Amino acid sequence: MASVTGYGPSEGPGVRRRLVISYLLLMVLVLVALGTPLAMTLATRETDRIRADRIADATRFASLAGPALRDGTTGPLDSELTSYEGLYSINAAVVDRDGAAVIPSPGWQWTLGTREALDVALSGQQTSRPDSVWPWVDDPIVVAVPINDGGEVLGAVITASPSDGVRRTVTTWWLLLAGTGLVAVLACVLTAFGLAGWVLRPITELDAVTHEIAEGDRGARVQHRLGPPELRRLAASFNHMADVVSDVMDRQRAFVAHASHQLRNPLTALRLRVEELGPSLTDEQGRAEHQLALEETDRLTLLLDGLLTLARAERRENQRVTVDAVEVAESRVAAWEPLARYRSVTLRLTTGPAPVYARTVPTAIDQALDALIDNAVKFSGAGGEVTVTVTARDEGCVLEVRDTGPGMTPSQLGQATERFWRAPEVQNVDGAGLGLTIAAVLVDASDGRLTMHPNSPRGLVATLWFPAPDEPSTSAESSDLDVPPAAGGPRAELESAVRSG
Repeated sequence: MASVTGYGPSEGPGVRRRLVISYLLLMVLVLVALGTPLAMTLATRETDRIRADRIADATRFASLAGPALRDGTTGPLDSELTSYEGLYSINAAVVDRDGAAVIPSPGWQWTLGTREALDVALSGQQTSRPDSVWPWVDDPIVVAVPINDGGEVLGAVITASPSDGVRRTVTTWWLLLAGTGLVAVLACVLTAFGLAGWVLRPITELDAVTHEIAEGDRGARVQHRLGPPELRRLAASFNHMADVVSDVMDRQRAFVAHASHQLRNPLTALRLRVEELGPSLTDEQGRAEHQLALEETDRLTLLLDGLLTLARAERRENQRVTVDAVEVAESRVAAWEPLARYRSVTLRLTTGPAPVYARTVPTAIDQALDALIDNAVKFSGAGGEVTVTVTARDEGCVLEVRDTGPGMTPSQLGQATERFWRAPEVQNVDGAGLGLTIAAVLVDASDGRLTMHPNSPRGLVATLWFPAPDEPSTSAESSDLDVPPAAGGPRAELESAVRSG
């Protein structure tokens, strides 16, 4: 199946997303590497502050507990510990060298932590547990200070402080630290998006301009003052390449157009001279050769006209006009009717509700229908039928040309729109092999589709699809696009058929 389609630019966030993720991952790693030691330091600092305060209190109580342990009198120490617990909610106890609580506060309770701290204090060393208070650990802060008298350890003072306040303070610091990190991450994300956009903007624009050029806008260029210096040089090189390619294409098409145009005059003169030789030829073989020379001259003229039309149709001019496809199809069927009738081919038009509007480059529908109807009438043979159908379908306009000719094989359908291609069995039939090529170029320039497939039980079905206009118009729009009518046309085809008949 032969098909002519267009494509548009496609943008993907893949590169930008990967750049932002890499920047974000690096930022998160830096924050974790710096924030984790800082969070531990904050917890340890707050614990040390509370520990120092509790050691000072325990040391004061130890200085008061020495006489009580020697004389067995509690004195004011009992009331001191009671007031201390009531005021600060800190349990405390004075313990003798045997580990018995001599003067406990009202809420004193032995725990595993206090027993371990007491063993260290009775050995003559002050101790505290834990080393750092973490938000998820609710163990109390235990401080034990030995009671010395002349180098002798008489006992110890133990305090057990609730860790709720420390945990709240540490949690607050950590939340503040996490909030600061989150703000830093958000700033990193915004900066990463900006940086990635600055880096990738030339690439994005390069991708868009590449698609614009591929769609026919050969004047599209990339701004070469954006992004890093390397991408600026790439943009400048791309623009230079586009200029060179555009200039080469313009020169090539201009050469084809000029050569085709310049060859028409000597070819016309040659045909006149060959035609004037006819009356001077007397023998039958000479007149037959003379007729063959005239036919080859006509074939060459048709070929030059096709080349000129193709060169102009391929120019970079994509202005659009809104046309009524039904009206155009009626005019083309009426124009080809005499030739179809001369060749005993039934040519008919079938349409749905009119009008059916299409948005195309100028003359696209006209020339495409001319090429398809010409081939259908030419190859259907006497008694054949050619049906042209116009409908509104698939968010556009569909024109279908259906014939009962020999059709094409799948391999031939794939080559049908190539320049100068002719099926092997029709090499002797008039034509230059450019009609379908010109139609395909115009359909592609209109963002339409040309598809062909075998008809049932025989023949060929060629389908044209053109996009519908955004706002249907009742009249065609003007345009400066200079695309001439298709070479030959129904009148020339009929005159050639009459001469050859």
